[in-house]
Amino acid sequence: MAIAGPGGVDDAIAAGLDLDGTPIPTEMLSLYNEVMDLESQRARSGVKKSMRNRIVKTGSKHFDQQTLDARLKAAGWEGLKDKEIAFFYGA
Repeated sequence: MAIAGPGGVDDAIAAGLDLDGTPIPTEMLSLYNEVMDLESQRARSGVKKSMRNRIVKTGSKHFDQQTLDARLKAAGWEGLKDKEIAFFYGA
């Protein structure tokens, strides 16, 4: 199964298949769906905050710490927090 883009993993989960085409065990799918259902019911604090969180989580895979920090600030967000640096960059 070819997976690309932000929705690719969601598409694979919906199909119940792992990247190699093997079925995802029912118990795993059940727990995942339960947790995602609970998450969908949680109140949100704001779209911009959610956007920043997604940028940090995904951006840390693609940018070095200094670049991501600078890009966040240039876009108008707060730079990387100490706890984010420790978690995503192991510092």
